[in-house]
Formats: sequence, C-alpha cells, structure tokens
Amino acid sequence: MNHIAAHLHDIHFNKRSGRLIFKREDVVKYFFFKDGALLQVKTNRPEERLGEVLFNLERLPKDTHARIEDYIEPNQNIGEALRNRGVISESDLEDALTQQLREAALNTFPYFDGQLAFQERADFAGAGGASKVDIPLLIEYGIRRMQPDAAMRSWLAGKVPSLKRTTYAYLLTADEKALLDKFDGLAPAEAVARKAPPPQDLFWKSLFLFYCLDIVDLKGEGKATASAPGDITAGNGPSGPEMAASIDEVLTLYNNRAAKNFYQILNVPRTASEETVKKAYFQMARRFHPDRFGQDVAREYKKQIDDVFDAITNAYRTLSHKALRTAYDAKSAPPPQEDAQSAARMAEIKFRQGKTLYGQERYNEAVSYLREAIRDKKDKGDYYLLLAMAEAKVPGYVKKAEEDFLKAISMEPWNPEAYVGLGMLYRDEGLKAKALKMFEKAVQTDPEHVAAREAFDELSGGGKKKGLKGLFSLDVFGSGKKKK
Repeated sequence: MNHIAAHLHDIHFNKRSGRLIFKREDVVKYFFFKDGALLQVKTNRPEERLGEVLFNLERLPKDTHARIEDYIEPNQNIGEALRNRGVISESDLEDALTQQLREAALNTFPYFDGQLAFQERADFAGAGGASKVDIPLLIEYGIRRMQPDAAMRSWLAGKVPSLKRTTYAYLLTADEKALLDKFDGLAPAEAVARKAPPPQDLFWKSLFLFYCLDIVDLKGEGKATASAPGDITAGNGPSGPEMAASIDEVLTLYNNRAAKNFYQILNVPRTASEETVKKAYFQMARRFHPDRFGQDVAREYKKQIDDVFDAITNAYRTLSHKALRTAYDAKSAPPPQEDAQSAARMAEIKFRQGKTLYGQERYNEAVSYLREAIRDKKDKGDYYLLLAMAEAKVPGYVKKAEEDFLKAISMEPWNPEAYVGLGMLYRDEGLKAKALKMFEKAVQTDPEHVAAREAFDELSGGGKKKGLKGLFSLDVFGSGKKKK
C-alpha cells in the first residue's frame, strides 16, 4: 500500500533505519528514521520549515522571524543557530522539532497518489537524541482526520483480517473494539464489511487503522511499496487503483451517493486543486466505468453501475469548472453544527492522545496535543486542567501553567483537582501563602479529599508530609478522593 501510514507501520514495527522519500507534484520531503523512530525531516514546504514552526508556536519574536536569514550559519541548521545565539531555548527547539515532525507527516496523510520510497540504511546515524514523536499516535491521528480513498479500499479488499496484538487497542473507540471481534482470520474483509454497520467508508478506514497500528494482520498483504500511482499489478487481472470496482463497492456508492457531496464522491478535500480533482476523477472513472465490468455482469446491477458512473462524472464536471464549483460551494457549505461536531470529535481525540503522552511522561509533546485540543474546543475545563498539569512539568511554562489552572478553576469551580494542582505549583515555587489558600479551597470544595488535606496540613505544620507523590499523576481526576 503506497501510503504514508502503511510505510510508518512497516518502518516502526520492524524497527528499520534509513530515509523515507515522499514526492507529490512540487512537494518533496525526506523523513529520517533510526530503529523505527522518526528523528528528522527535510521539507520544501515553507510552512513546515523550522523557522516558521517556531514563529507559529510563538517562540520566535516577530522581528527575528522577519530577519531569519540573518541567523543562517554554514554547516548548522537554523534551530541550532538560533539556540546558540540565545534567541530560543533548548526546550523551544525541542518543541519546534517535535511539531515540525508531526505536521510534516500529518500533511502527507491525505494523499494516496504520491510517490513514496524507503531507502534502507542499517548504519544510519540519524540526528541524535531520542525521538519525540510517538508514531502509533501519529498514525491514529493522521488516519482519523483523512478522507477514505478508493485506493485504500481496493488494497484491503480480498485480504483476510485476523487479530495480531492489542498493544494499541486502547486508542480505539468502543465501536471499533466491537468491530475487532468480527475478524476471525477466515472471512475476507468484504464479507465482514457487508455485516458491519454503515457507512461502509468507515469500515474500510477503521480496518486500515487497525492494520497500521499492528492490531490486525492481513493475509496476503505485502510491504508498502513505492510503485507509481496508477500502476497495474500482474496477476489475475488489474489491481490497485485502476482495478474494476467490486459490485459491493458499486452498491455502497449507489446507496450513499445522495448523502455525499461532490467532494466526497471523488474522495478529495474541499481545498483540492483542479489537477487533484482531475486525477481523482480519472482514477475513479477507470475503476467504475461500465465497460470495466464486462458483459457478464448481472443485468440487475447494470443500472446501479451506470448511475454511479454518472454521479462521478457529474461531480467532476462541476468541480473542474471554476464558475460551477464556486456556485456549488456557495450552496453546499457544511452547516455550522456539523463543523462544531467535527471540531469536538477532533478535540476529544487530541485530548486522549495528550493524556496518553502525559502518562508516558512525554510532557512537551502532551502540551502540544492538548493546546490543539483547546483550539478546537475551548469550553472544557478538564482540557485546561490536564494542560496545566503538563505545563507544570516543563521548565519555562510555570506562568502559563498558572493561567491554565486558573482557567480550569473558573470553568469548574466545583472541581477540587484544579485547586490542588495550582496549590502544588505555588508550593514548588515557594509561594507558601498562595499554596495554602489553594489547598484550603480544595478541602472546602471536597472535605474528604485526602491529598488536599494532607498537603494543607504539611504546609501549615499540622501534619507530616505523606501521600503527595500522586498529586500530579495521570489519575489526578478524582484519584485524591477517599475511597468508600
């Protein structure tokens, strides 16, 4: 499967070293790996370059960003040059490098028509240091936010899924975990799909996620290859993006076509260029053209095949014509409620990822995910609480942690955990009076909160220090309360 997620699966779980090259139109990226860990990226996309990332993270002053070329040194990347000249801190540089790796990879997920090639280098030394990117989390987030693609479905069709390992099953939703029970290692994916709840696109996307997280094995699958888009594999007839769609695929698209907009029919984002729309159309037209099904197809399916092809053609005619596309966009924009629901779902995914990273003591990366979650949904007090807890663990973020603890308190004044967290922050900063006040408020909010009372007693001289170690653990959401 020639997609970034399949390559990441292969490289990470097989602990390979070398570089993965991605090319699409005028975009070129080089991802460098050591023993399956992503260490470095080189990209020609301006918005993914380190200076731009630092500026967007508000770690680089505006005047410095405007004069970034003045800081370029021979044989030294821009991040090291800025750090060595005292413009940014080591922590700033680490955060920016992590963000750069994530964004460069995530921006590659929407494309199934790029050229990818992995060049193995057993002696590859990499950029040094430990990886700051959790690849399974990257795969999960990338797949969840991308649109399903016909090439993905074609590749999965005919495979026989079976359970492999459940290491990353905790990243799945309850519905996805229920779907895993249907994979017995005997039934092909199409048979399982017919029994799965609609929509069908969600089934194939979920199966791709399971494979890339190494949760399921696919009998007959091969390693990700760098074959060019549109190649036809030798064997029993054409395969890949150009193979004729199965009747099951035709019926699924036929039944769902009224609920899909033109972008969804062609599997392209609303921002797709004319060239991308054209490529998507020709790819689908080759697969769904009535002539591809031959003369032996049952008469009962001929109308559905014709109607599906008409829908694909109509979508292309509209989206490839500037005036028609503008008029279509004006009357088919998604309602605000759908946008809000989508943002809420993405925020929850980012929050769960941030919580996982916090539990792994990867605080810098947790901060990055949690800030993204809050940008998508600003009215969740528990988001601000966990963000403040993570920030409190990172040198230089103390002031921001205080602000976010206070934000969490203003949103959920009934929650003692935010008072306790802020009290711990004040205590560690030597602000005894402020810390006592926060611990007192926590006890007033919940008189049975053991950790808050012990912390208050310790600072006020009313008791010995005990039980404080767990205050900033991942179980802070209620863990300090007395068990009944």
